[in-house]
Amino acid sequence: MLSYRHAFHAGNHADVLKHAVLVLLLNALKRKDKPFVLIDTHAGAGRYDLADPKAQRTHEYEQGISKWWHSDAPALAPYLDCVRALNQDGPLRWYPGSPLIARMLLRPQDRLALLELHPTDFTALAAGFEGDPAVQVVRADAHVQLKAWLPPPERRGLVFIDPPYELRKEEAQVVDLLIEAHRRWATGIFAIWFPILSRLAAQRFIERLAGTGIRRQLVIEYMPFGEDTTVGLKGSGVVIVNPPYQLQAELSAISSTLETSAGARSRVRWSVEE
Repeated sequence: MLSYRHAFHAGNHADVLKHAVLVLLLNALKRKDKPFVLIDTHAGAGRYDLADPKAQRTHEYEQGISKWWHSDAPALAPYLDCVRALNQDGPLRWYPGSPLIARMLLRPQDRLALLELHPTDFTALAAGFEGDPAVQVVRADAHVQLKAWLPPPERRGLVFIDPPYELRKEEAQVVDLLIEAHRRWATGIFAIWFPILSRLAAQRFIERLAGTGIRRQLVIEYMPFGEDTTVGLKGSGVVIVNPPYQLQAELSAISSTLETSAGARSRVRWSVEE
């Protein structure tokens, strides 16, 4: 499995995919005036310094956000606008995590609920949103706390599930989490990020989610180095349950853009049809 403290990996190719998808989903929810909630189950620290020794140890952002920083591709523009908003005073240095990206996009009537269990990341996250009435930050295990939050009073929104997958049992826990969350809130949107350490293992995880019997599961996958690579994290994907209208076409545009990088592979498909 992975060893995935996010400060070491901020802005990498997995972040480019998952956060581009997150922005699409939030903008889709904003097409209606009614309020919505974003529940982020593994929120992290909120923002990351790419000059920090942790990020400098791996330089993973060089194969991620740095490759797209100057891109004018329309499909990535809404996502890149969020990253650029955090770096208005100079070159790329700061990378926003999913909570900060979401906060940039929320309207006054919308709400952000953040869960983070790691004590250091929770402290940074809570400090970053201190005094913000639209944001709730709780140190808790998502597999316990999420049940208490569903269904939300808004009845519209997204659960963003982005665990570190450091332990083998986490894949099974994510499947169980989706089953329980969907049972409580069948009309909610659920986005589940997963790593691709091998094509076979990733496909098995997708099939486990499909085997829940939950309908409407749309998958996007991105392997920036292609199929034949010796790197540990070969790529990643996102499974979206209850995808909004037009999302498949929007994901296909992102997928086509990501494939313009030499050797990269990306695809969008239904793992469970309508």
